[in-house]
Amino acid sequence: MQDSREDVCRAYEAFAVTYDRQRGQFDLDALLNEFLALLPGRGALLDLGCGAGEPVARTFIERGWTVTGVDFSGAMLELAAQTCPAMQRIQADMRAVEFPPGHFDAISLVYSLFHLPWREHPALFARLRHWLKPSGRLLFTYATADYTGQEQFEGDKLFMGQRLFYSHTTEAELTAQLAAAGLVIEQADRREIGGERFLWVMARRAEAVIHPNSKLVTP
Repeated sequence: MQDSREDVCRAYEAFAVTYDRQRGQFDLDALLNEFLALLPGRGALLDLGCGAGEPVARTFIERGWTVTGVDFSGAMLELAAQTCPAMQRIQADMRAVEFPPGHFDAISLVYSLFHLPWREHPALFARLRHWLKPSGRLLFTYATADYTGQEQFEGDKLFMGQRLFYSHTTEAELTAQLAAAGLVIEQADRREIGGERFLWVMARRAEAVIHPNSKLVTP
């Protein structure tokens, strides 16, 4: 099945209308505090699929961080301008946006990565590592059989009255994808938040990448 990008974008445009009533259902405070404990006191965060900037961007900004948010929904970014005006906002597809190497101390993809086809994740993971500083860390939400009922899935699921595209592979394949991109999992926990059970992954940039079938090592 092909990526339903336009359908996902349309759904999030619709979510923007009822966002204020929905956002209180998902309490991420404990998880974000755990992630922040692994990071420097202040730094630069890239929030991919930032939505309205709540709660990720807002939490980091309150801690003195600078935050760049990327989202393809103009309606959600309009909300972000009101709820999180300090966040730099970029309307773009996370697969196409560009940043300098070693630019961010942390990158987050909260409830967003699983809307991309899992076969495209390796290329994105490589880009994320490229954008992270040597000590940089990554936080993302990953769908599993707990949510889709299948070990590997690509298709639509109903969420808050909207049909959304979801995609994931097995956890073993995910681990291999991250390792190939030069990212090491530090923590991976299944958590139920807002009545939904997902895998929450915290990873760090590896010191080097060893390319398959080669002795070449790159920083």
